[in-house]
Amino acid sequence: MSSCEIVRLEGYIQSSYLAVYPDKIMLLDGCCRADVPMVLGYIKDTLNRPITDLKVVVVTHMHPDHAGGARKFRQETGCRIISADKKSQWYGGIGGRAMHFVDMNLAYYVARRQGRPFKNLYYSASLKPDITVTDGDFVPEFDEWQVLETPGHTDRDLSLFHLPSRQVYTADLIIKLRHKFVAPFPVYDPKAYKQSLKKIRDLKPLMVMMAHGRERAMSRVEFDAFIDQAPKYPRTIKDTIRHKLLWRKKGSFRLFKRRHHK
Repeated sequence: MSSCEIVRLEGYIQSSYLAVYPDKIMLLDGCCRADVPMVLGYIKDTLNRPITDLKVVVVTHMHPDHAGGARKFRQETGCRIISADKKSQWYGGIGGRAMHFVDMNLAYYVARRQGRPFKNLYYSASLKPDITVTDGDFVPEFDEWQVLETPGHTDRDLSLFHLPSRQVYTADLIIKLRHKFVAPFPVYDPKAYKQSLKKIRDLKPLMVMMAHGRERAMSRVEFDAFIDQAPKYPRTIKDTIRHKLLWRKKGSFRLFKRRHHK
């Protein structure tokens, strides 16, 4: 029988989850840089455990609230960082560095919307994991947890399935806002995103743990309805700007036609 207790902590702009065992702890995602003292404080002060019990930090993808604290956790505890097996960096090249800057500013925007005080969120645009994993692997030292590749939001999103309890952590794959489920922003690959949702649905999880929306049971009907309304086209900063420019161009053209026909 599993001796794992899954604990949700309220992070700077997201929920963070710890898998707590008698002799080891795993952090299911890399959090924001600002969350590191809070997580380590919980381990020391609430669990009364040494911070070196944190053995693994998984980075599900490279956004600020999922990768921002990973390197600091490794420096402080000696834990191992685990992430997807990808040859290239998500924020590679000049365009990638620009996207890194944009994503940090999006995180600050979310923090302001939530009434959070300003905190330093800067983190490296590159990540050197200790271990890389692919779909179906089990997390080293935590073999109750299976890795699922669930891309679409980015090209390297991971979800984590706890087999004994049939709970699944989906990071940003599904977001719960008020009374409805919504897709994340961005969605780089709509087809892959929809397939990832179907993969989670077909697990028949008893509970879905979300970085934005906490944990919630989702029925087959809710999954199917959400999948049906999933984005059919990419939703990125670039696509949003292009759409707005086209909308303004069409609006200007319609205005020109009305004036021309008067």
